[in-house]
Amino acid sequence: MAPRVLIATAAGAALLLSPGLVPLSPGLAPVAAADDPSARELADQAKKNLLDAESVRLKLTDRSAGTRTAKTQPVSMDLALDRDGNCAGTMRMGAGGGSVEIVKRGAEVWMKPDTAFWKAQVPGGEGDAVAELLKNRYLHGSTRDAMLKGMADTCDLTSFQKDVTADSSDAERLTKGAETEVDGTDVIPLKGTSEGKRVVLYVTSDTPHRLVRATQKGGGTDMALSFSDYGRPVPSKTPSADESVDVNRLRDELQSA
Repeated sequence: MAPRVLIATAAGAALLLSPGLVPLSPGLAPVAAADDPSARELADQAKKNLLDAESVRLKLTDRSAGTRTAKTQPVSMDLALDRDGNCAGTMRMGAGGGSVEIVKRGAEVWMKPDTAFWKAQVPGGEGDAVAELLKNRYLHGSTRDAMLKGMADTCDLTSFQKDVTADSSDAERLTKGAETEVDGTDVIPLKGTSEGKRVVLYVTSDTPHRLVRATQKGGGTDMALSFSDYGRPVPSKTPSADESVDVNRLRDELQSA
């Protein structure tokens, strides 16, 4: 039923935001005095700036074969999130499984899945019934509600930052590549391996050295995670009451169906 579907979706999204994609070295090296910092120094400074960020925008793209064909797994996300647990963004599922908009402000959560999402997630005709009830409006509730808590947990930048500080001993030594551009920003690629997969970290050439993109490929995996808008506040606008349906109403409808 819907509670398990939404929580499972959030759990899958959180799993994609794993420290294995960002295997930055656990220790911080001294800042380089020269104009040509080493790969280790670049990675350490990028990690520090990510951990110090009060807010950031994350864009995930997962082109892994198994994910593309799974209607219940996200293939892309675009989330602005901060340390207070606020967030705003979207998530798109694989194999025509639809998409969902997410807004979280304080303890309140709004989710707006499209019709394709409900049809893919809820079996039988129940998905159509849920989509008809919501009529393209947001499902609204609190972080205490089991139906919304899993998705709300995905919005916590602090938890993501804790994951980044987790053990990364599986990451082998990084090497610097030739300077290039990512989305118009001059970056230095840092190449290595993690769990047998090829990893590239793209760190800004200029100071402050920040992680712009991380990619992981090999063994059926093809993922990219982009970072931008360091320190930019999460949009504070929340859906109006007219645009929302209380989660308890949906629960009552499902139980009486």
